[in-house]
Amino acid sequence: MLGDKLLGQLSVPPGVKKLQGILLLSCVCTTIATAQTPLVGSNGPLRIVNTDMAVLEAQDVRKDLPCTVAPAKPVLGFDLRFHAGYDVSVPLKELSGTENQLTIMFRVIPENHKDEPYYFVQHIKVPSIPEDARGDANLQGVIDLGEGNFHVDWLMRDRGERVCSFYWDMEAFLPAKDKQMTLEIPPAVAQAARFEQFNEEPPVERAQQGQPFNVKLLVNFAPQNAGSPALRPMDTQALISILRRISREPQFGKFSLVAFNMQEQRVLFRQDSADKIDFPALGKEIQSVKLGTVDMRKLGQKHADTEFLTDLIQKEMRAEDHPDALIFAGPKIMLDGAVPQEALKPFAEDLAYPVFYMNYSLYPQVQPWRDSISRAVKIFKGTEFTITRPRDLWFAVSDMVARIVKSKHGRNTLPISAQ
Repeated sequence: MLGDKLLGQLSVPPGVKKLQGILLLSCVCTTIATAQTPLVGSNGPLRIVNTDMAVLEAQDVRKDLPCTVAPAKPVLGFDLRFHAGYDVSVPLKELSGTENQLTIMFRVIPENHKDEPYYFVQHIKVPSIPEDARGDANLQGVIDLGEGNFHVDWLMRDRGERVCSFYWDMEAFLPAKDKQMTLEIPPAVAQAARFEQFNEEPPVERAQQGQPFNVKLLVNFAPQNAGSPALRPMDTQALISILRRISREPQFGKFSLVAFNMQEQRVLFRQDSADKIDFPALGKEIQSVKLGTVDMRKLGQKHADTEFLTDLIQKEMRAEDHPDALIFAGPKIMLDGAVPQEALKPFAEDLAYPVFYMNYSLYPQVQPWRDSISRAVKIFKGTEFTITRPRDLWFAVSDMVARIVKSKHGRNTLPISAQ
């Protein structure tokens, strides 16, 4: 079973050249039959040498190469994958001298499938380091897991064959109340971590009975902290996970997407009535976001941001694509001026589909009051979901689908005189 990549990066104190680590491999699920087992990496076949296998099997903590390993407990992400890993620190004086290379090899063994371990390898190039260098070099590794109990055998060696080894157990589990959630990785499986958020979405088998629903999404790609100077991956990860969760819903068949940014008061990306969301194209446009920049013509306009949001909502509700649901998503938008009710009430009176707001808020207690989108959705008698944890996203989409089905069924069963 092949993964993509793992994260590897050594950070060192100021004044010392940064050490970069690139995980060349993935993992392969296999049964160890010989001392050398072929592994397939991005640069070709890799093999486990006898000495490395001996260290993994010995289960003895070694410090020939002094280092400290701190395992990270598995945490469920919005992408419905458990993320686990480790932090490693090595004294710089142990790496001083001419260029070196660190090789990390570890295996992850599922408790219920001990004969099918997953192997990972990582190579880190070490530049020349002065003999009097102080401080530590820090390395991080990340892997993704399905639910289950796992044992990890870990080693790191340098070109001088000095070894640091460590071993630990970890458990990835869902609470009983969340067992109905379907995770992205099967139980007892380890995979290389994924870092590219905007990869193409795999095909989805849509519902065979009835016509799949057409949903329209208006997503504000903005940071959790409105004062942040940049839109970081951690800000977009949950929003992309929301879109992927919606796009994977079997009862949804057509997607219209409007991605915008309130700080710039700009529509970033638009896709109309497509069979799937174009994540690569969306990612390309999101990279163009430059927070803190606003059109000069808008700076002199009072409540230009409120006008932008009002116009956007009006335009999308006037569109003739006839969605089965309108879904807002994003962090809270706190504007000085509220979206005027009189501008939206005419749309609310003839609304033929439900409206939802997936409010992504990591710290809802910090801003417990309604934001501008929430007030607009209230005019449409819509439903608001606060998305703080992965389980919130899962159950919000499930609830949303049930409401859309009920709304669609109600419209289809109206008597002719009432339609």
